Amino acid sequence: MINKALYLREMRKSLKLLVIFLAVITMYVTIIIEMYDPQTMQMMENFYEMMPDLMASVGMTPGSSSLIGFMISYLYGFILLIFPVVYCILRGNGLVAKYVDSGAMAVLVAAPVSRRKIICTQLAVLLSGIFIMIIYSTALEMLTCVISFPGELAFSQLLRLNLALLCLQLFVGGICFLASCLFSDAKYSIGFGAGIPALMYIIQMLANVGGKAEKAKYFTFFTLFDAGGIIEKTSGAYAGAALLFVGAAALYAAGCVIFCRKDLCL
Repeated sequence: MINKALYLREMRKSLKLLVIFLAVITMYVTIIIEMYDPQTMQMMENFYEMMPDLMASVGMTPGSSSLIGFMISYLYGFILLIFPVVYCILRGNGLVAKYVDSGAMAVLVAAPVSRRKIICTQLAVLLSGIFIMIIYSTALEMLTCVISFPGELAFSQLLRLNLALLCLQLFVGGICFLASCLFSDAKYSIGFGAGIPALMYIIQMLANVGGKAEKAKYFTFFTLFDAGGIIEKTSGAYAGAALLFVGAAALYAAGCVIFCRKDLCL
């Protein structure tokens, strides 16, 4: 149940941001996949030996000789995590809190459209952007691998991996959406919406380094996205993705309820 006119207007606002992020993702994904060959992998091993803590902190841990293992090491520890997260932060804040903070929400609620329809429309815009980014990334990875390394990639593994990645990004989007609905001041919305994912990723970086810091992985939701486990079909990795999906649904539902019941003070 959404308002079509509002949805189309907000999607036009999302388009410029999506084009920028998809262009950056295109550059990194194509360049990194093209680097997959034994000589380059040896160079990466040398980089890792020189800067093991730095490389490990962003999930870049060489070791697998397969194409999908190479992609997990160099795409799914930073590039395909961070850019969708930043998109969620920017659009999550802009869809609700920014409207309330600027007073523009008064125009929306004054229209003959229910609050429920307004917030469901804004949620649909955020979800559309997340789905577009993940679907595009998946298609781009497949196309690049087919062109450069035909027969090297198992598409079923990539689809499972990106489905789990989608669950993670939906969860992050849920945090940003809830913060946007909870706070009427945009600075608090973006502070919490950006601060929580940023803090969780920093904790994950510390955990990736290993040693005593490894226990930090129990304090961040990024641990629930186990790329290697998804490829190996471990029950723990599937459970982690399922928890992220359920958590995302709960966060979106909470955000919608809060918005419908709160005093907007317009």
